[in-house]
Amino acid sequence: MTAELVRGQNHPLSRTRVEIGIAADTPVLALVAACDDTGRMAGPGGLAHPGAPAALPGLAAPAEAAAAHRFAVDLDAVAPSVHQLRLVLVLPPGGPARFGSVAAPRVAVAEPGGADLAGFALAGLDAEGAVVALEVYRRQGAWKVRAVGQGYADGLPALLTDAGLTAPAAAALASAALAAAAGPAGAGAAAAARDGAGITAVPAAASGTHALAVPQETPSAGTAAGPAGAAPDAGGPATVPGPAPVSGTPYAGTPGPAPAADGPGGPPTVDYVHPRRRRSTSEPPEPAPQAPAPAAPGEAPVPVAGDATGWTMEERLYNQVWGMFEDLARAVAAYRSACEFADSRLDRELDAALSDPRHRLAGADHPARDAARARRDELAAQARSVLDRDLDQLAAEAAVVEPALPAAYARWASPVWHDTPAAGPDEAPMALRLGDLHLPERPDLRIPMLVRLPLERGLWIDNGRTGSEAAMATDTDRLRRAAMDMAVAHAARLLAVHPAGRYSVHVIDAAGAGAASLAPLVHAGVLAGPPAAGSAGVAETLERLTRRVDLVQMAVRAGAPEELPPDLDTAEQLLIVHDFPHGFDDRAVTRLRYLADEGPAVGVHLLMVADRDEASAYGPLLDPLWRKLMRLTPVPDDHLADPWVGHAWTFEPDLPPAGSLVLDQAVERAARARRHARP
Repeated sequence: MTAELVRGQNHPLSRTRVEIGIAADTPVLALVAACDDTGRMAGPGGLAHPGAPAALPGLAAPAEAAAAHRFAVDLDAVAPSVHQLRLVLVLPPGGPARFGSVAAPRVAVAEPGGADLAGFALAGLDAEGAVVALEVYRRQGAWKVRAVGQGYADGLPALLTDAGLTAPAAAALASAALAAAAGPAGAGAAAAARDGAGITAVPAAASGTHALAVPQETPSAGTAAGPAGAAPDAGGPATVPGPAPVSGTPYAGTPGPAPAADGPGGPPTVDYVHPRRRRSTSEPPEPAPQAPAPAAPGEAPVPVAGDATGWTMEERLYNQVWGMFEDLARAVAAYRSACEFADSRLDRELDAALSDPRHRLAGADHPARDAARARRDELAAQARSVLDRDLDQLAAEAAVVEPALPAAYARWASPVWHDTPAAGPDEAPMALRLGDLHLPERPDLRIPMLVRLPLERGLWIDNGRTGSEAAMATDTDRLRRAAMDMAVAHAARLLAVHPAGRYSVHVIDAAGAGAASLAPLVHAGVLAGPPAAGSAGVAETLERLTRRVDLVQMAVRAGAPEELPPDLDTAEQLLIVHDFPHGFDDRAVTRLRYLADEGPAVGVHLLMVADRDEASAYGPLLDPLWRKLMRLTPVPDDHLADPWVGHAWTFEPDLPPAGSLVLDQAVERAARARRHARP
């Protein structure tokens, strides 16, 4: 079974003799860089390319640019000093200049002559001309493959410089690799450029075409260069590093061979650089690549994970999920509007039929009523057909997006939870999954409910039985246990997807009723302290967090955050409150309201597990508290509305599968990362 990887995900290799396959819509040059355990090449000899004087032990790169590659790798033969083999894809001169203008290539590691072991589609690329597609690396005596997808807008020289070569060595090696890939003509062009020649034309053997070397200064895209010394286009790049041979056979969508020169300067040079090509990754990113063209006229485009705008793949996926959310809301709104129109028209036509004196005789109005109902059914069927088409497309997109989601966005049942790095993530996520949303028109089409981080408002998990029919049909003890399990799952997810030490979790469980649910957090030692019990524990925990809010607010207002006390925990704080208002007096309730109001702005967040009816003794005093919190339920409930058309969406919590240890494993990894991060 093939493991489809997402950027950053790794997968163990069960064998040491494998094949690497590449499939692209345009010819690409495949190279392999041999790196040490720090990701640096020992020198120019560490790159396997067509012009390399000696092959690297255990592998040989393809000889020329092509749309499909497949070559063997013997990991047992790799030198002991090599810890990483990086597969590099480069767009050769003469074709598209950026990966964002072509369909996403796919790379795979496969059994020799057999099925793929792991695959990775390089979606989300933009202005990059060279990309590290994946790496095969050693880990504790075994080999693994990791999906990388790191691109370079300045091409292969920038990639090699990032791998540890000096700028001159990287430029020379990139030039040699590209020239050798173009064959003897390209090698001759490279030699001419090294001798100081300007724009040259080298006859290609038995073809009558020309292999052209791109000059130091290039004209605007699609125009021929004039004599030597002509000024470049102001909007294009000033220089093109190194000699770049161009094949006389054009790529799809590019000009053909250069025509004969009209002047004495020799054949003109065609610049294939797209006028919108960005020369620096520091510039704002352009929109994500469009989905591949449909296979046949009338077919829907093939969905692609990450097909949305954003700086990173994580942001692209977040925006894509919200786009799916909006598309589903508007598609269902259009269907419901069409059905309402059909029903209203049916009512008008039936009223008209009954009010017509000609139809007052017994049975005379039956044909008119039957015709009105037929028109209504036809309109409703048309609306349903359009809705089914849209929902099928969204379901296909969801099937592609769901496996690509990172841990912060993924379901607990996703394989991504079983292959997270032991050291923990390097950066905090931008959002968190709380559950799934769906509409009655297609209950099986689930949209992830993602909320931005840090949380702008607290969460309230309602464990009362009066909130919904599903809650009323659930046993009280089971409902309370499910609510606390849901709170622990959210806390575990927050700890697992944040870097070690960036999140602290506090618990108030005054009566100790949530001990069973809290066991994974307590046993792993990831809580900031033991769960607070009794009135004294409640008061002490609230006092400590209230003091933190006050100190951070004063430091921010004074513009002196460095003056905070050294013992103050600057990590984000999550307070889980179970069985409120048990153990709370009036002072504690006031502090809790204060944390709900002021805490989110300074990194203190509430997660309450409570039944509002049990706090009814406080009357309207607690109404502002409940309004400050986002209500969630441990059972399916349609209490949430979208911001576009106001549909009532059914929320369904995402909990670890029954009998699964995925939550315990995630918490244990977070605990190990915290221990290793401590000085």
